Amino acid sequence: MNILANPPHCWSTASDGNSADTLPGDLSALGEHLDSCQSTHRHLLAFHCAAQSMRGFMAARFVTTVVFVVVFLGVNIWLF
Repeated sequence: MNILANPPHCWSTASDGNSADTLPGDLSALGEHLDSCQSTHRHLLAFHCAAQSMRGFMAARFVTTVVFVVVFLGVNIWLF
């Protein structure tokens, strides 16, 4: 039999007719969680931001990017 050391929490996104306000403790816990995630994965986050910027750059210039890639590959095949 498997016994969980930390039983899973039962989260619900519905307010069940009650007010949907958050508690200050909830916001504090969320802030601590986000801080710990950012500090442990900061290199991955930086890579993700760079990839997102590159995607935005290429998407705005899609035709030019396709032409550049085709010309680059054609020159490489022709020379080598």
